[in-house]
Amino acid sequence: MFSAGSLLAMGEQYYWPFLRISAVFLASPIIGSSSFPVRARVLLAVFITALVAPSIPMVPEIDMVGAEGLLVAAQQVVIGLAMGFILQMVFAAAVIAGQSLAMAMGLGFAMSVDPQNGVQVPVLSQLYMILATLLFLVVNGHLVLIKFLVNSFTLLPVGLTALRQDFWLDVVLWASQMFLGALVIALPALTALLLINIAFGVVTRAAPQLNIFAVGFPVTILAGFALIFLTMPAVLSQLTYMFDVGLTQAFQLFR
Repeated sequence: MFSAGSLLAMGEQYYWPFLRISAVFLASPIIGSSSFPVRARVLLAVFITALVAPSIPMVPEIDMVGAEGLLVAAQQVVIGLAMGFILQMVFAAAVIAGQSLAMAMGLGFAMSVDPQNGVQVPVLSQLYMILATLLFLVVNGHLVLIKFLVNSFTLLPVGLTALRQDFWLDVVLWASQMFLGALVIALPALTALLLINIAFGVVTRAAPQLNIFAVGFPVTILAGFALIFLTMPAVLSQLTYMFDVGLTQAFQLFR
């Protein structure tokens, strides 16, 4: 027979890891998307918690309904959300790069619903988002994320452990990598499209009687698709690098 105290201790052993794991899944890409079923997300968090809870350091006795328990619960949720937020920035960089290219090509009006965030984005952003999702799964980014999440319980055990002073600064400054990554992804094609538009402007200035703008719109779209095809290997390489840096940064939050 199990006593009430033993059942409560067993519940605490699984309760605290579940908060951090479920918060990561809530904010992380793919699993945290609006198209991912909520029940499946909760079941996945419960399953992983059941696997990793026996192997993490012993959780101190904390009153779950007291003030200390609420603070610990909030800390676990914040830690999980911070890890997921860092990876979300990598996918946001792909969306911003697609939006920049769509505006430069004249495809800004072609919108579609992004299943990751549930908002309307240009079709090129949707293309880069699909590529980023498939690449993230191919390089086993989801497995690396779970591995780092399990190791985080060793580096930052459950309890009223003070976070680093620059914890929040690292999370906020990482958002700048979203714009930097988007610029690196879209810069080659954007530069070529800028030169094409400059060439059309020179031709229009030299021969005003020619209706260059009627020809320039489809030419810009065709040139944009050709540039996207030519720069695709570099884009995939940059996304892989950003995934590597993003996962490392998520793990470095606990250094």
